[in-house]
Amino acid sequence: MFAGSLRSTFTRARAVAREVHGEGRGWTLVAVGVGWFFTLGLRFVVPALLPFITEEFPVSNATAGAAITLLWVTYALTQFPAGALVDRLGERRLLAGSTVVAAVSLVGYTLSPTFGVFLAATALFGLGTGLYGPPRGTVLSRTFPDRDGLAFGSVLAAGSVGAALLPVVATVLAERAGWRLAIGVTIPGFLLAAVALWRVVPRTDQSVRTDGGTAAVRELAGDIRRAIASRRVALAAGAAALMLFVFQGLTAFYTTYIVDVKGLTEGTAGILFGLLFLSGAVWQSVGGGLADRYGHGPVLAAIAFSGVLPLVALPLASGLVPLAFVAVFLGIRLSMGPITNAYIVSLLPPGVRGTAWGLIRTSFFTVGAFGSTVVGAMADRALFAEAFLVLAALSAIAGVVYLFLPSRDGERA
Repeated sequence: MFAGSLRSTFTRARAVAREVHGEGRGWTLVAVGVGWFFTLGLRFVVPALLPFITEEFPVSNATAGAAITLLWVTYALTQFPAGALVDRLGERRLLAGSTVVAAVSLVGYTLSPTFGVFLAATALFGLGTGLYGPPRGTVLSRTFPDRDGLAFGSVLAAGSVGAALLPVVATVLAERAGWRLAIGVTIPGFLLAAVALWRVVPRTDQSVRTDGGTAAVRELAGDIRRAIASRRVALAAGAAALMLFVFQGLTAFYTTYIVDVKGLTEGTAGILFGLLFLSGAVWQSVGGGLADRYGHGPVLAAIAFSGVLPLVALPLASGLVPLAFVAVFLGIRLSMGPITNAYIVSLLPPGVRGTAWGLIRTSFFTVGAFGSTVVGAMADRALFAEAFLVLAALSAIAGVVYLFLPSRDGERA
């Protein structure tokens, strides 16, 4: 049944690509998707390789969790300046530049002699990949205004496929050739993505105010404040922060938990980790369309509530097959990404869309980044199971918030 759903997903993705390609937009969708495939995939290769990395650099779970938090905090802090740069430099330069900086950071990973250098490479990777999110959102919203849910879903599904495949491949390579090579082999992919993005993402006419002195700055700040203070945007961003906190706490230590507590091998843990994201790719590819049809609030609430049971079940499940079923259902929560992105971006005024979207992303990614630190600290106190119950409770709270999310109809910028 899952294989049938996956085939249906790829068929749907091809249909969407054919629909938009006739208007000259298809290659933009493909290039942005390929870049996100590598960007998101590598972001989860590091958590998947933590058992190997902590063998070479002996650190506690709390310290390992803090390293993942560093990756996500630096990613979060880049969102606001990246959003502002979208309004000034355009999406093409930022998207291509992001993948080049990411490739440089991976060189740092492969050469890191100490855990301190490893952390520096982690910070650079977070900063570089942070440049990708805001321009990805604005270029999709601008290029596909009537099918933004499907466009976001297709691109984010590509990222989930990367997050499903690359950690598995990296784990297999790490068992045979070490974790450094497992990371380094993806450098050419980032560079090829940079070339593709530079060639196919269209130039944009940057008409945002960049002069005018203090009065203009105050007017711009006021526009941004009004854009992000609406009830719709505030509720969506608040619930997204909770969901991201849960997501970071879960994914940062998923493979470690499977290996240390469930007793499976690193390779098997990597496969289960990949299965979680493969399931997420399936759900992401259909979630945007469901939101376009049934409304964003109800669909997001259903996603949040559906994530409660598998988090509760994870500590109780044992054996490969039950854990595989849990991984499939854990992947449902990944579909909140494209729906949230499409909902919020569409409500932001075009003149400050990039800047406001970057500020919002900085806010909820910063909150979410500390999920790995909290789970790591609880794991050091032998509270792994309790940590997943806390994450389940936070998912339920996010679901309640989503129930009060108004329709975006009538408030498009």
